[in-house]
Formats: sequence, C-alpha cells, structure tokens
Amino acid sequence: MPGRRRCRRWVEMLPSASVFIPNIPYNGVVFLRIEEFEAFRLVDYLGLTQHEAAAQMGISQKALWNDLKNAHFKIADAIINGKAIRIEGGNYALIR
Repeated sequence: MPGRRRCRRWVEMLPSASVFIPNIPYNGVVFLRIEEFEAFRLVDYLGLTQHEAAAQMGISQKALWNDLKNAHFKIADAIINGKAIRIEGGNYALIR
C-alpha cells in the first residue's frame, strides 16, 4: 500500500543555479527537490521561523520540518562525501 500523497508546496522562486559540482571528481549525485530547497532557503538563508516558513509554503510545520531535515541531510551528504547536488522535481506551485 503506497504512503500518503505529498501535498503541493508553494514556492516563491526557482533556484538560479540548479547544479553544484565539487572541484574534484565527484562520487555521485544528490537530488534535492524544489520544495526542500525552498524550505532550506526560507529557514536557513532568510531566517524565517519554521512557523512562518510553513505558512508561506502552505503546509504544516511537520511537513516543513521533514522537508528541511531532508535538505540538511542531502546537503551535508554532498559536502562530506564530495557529491554533486542537482535541484529538480517535486510537487510544488510557483507563487506569482
């Protein structure tokens, strides 16, 4: 039985660069979803609280926390293990 379907997240902007490659031969690729990138951007870069970021994305704080936790793990994995990061995919809608 499949799990629950992920609800659509509101995203303010797409990243200007969607691929980051280390300056050494890299050991694979980490795929970061657009909504994980947006959660990371709102909380860690813009300094919004998780409550504010969740409201802006139109999701619960628990859903935002899960996206943020996944983003932190994937980014740390890429940095520590010399992997490329590719930002793509997910279930999102752009805020216009």
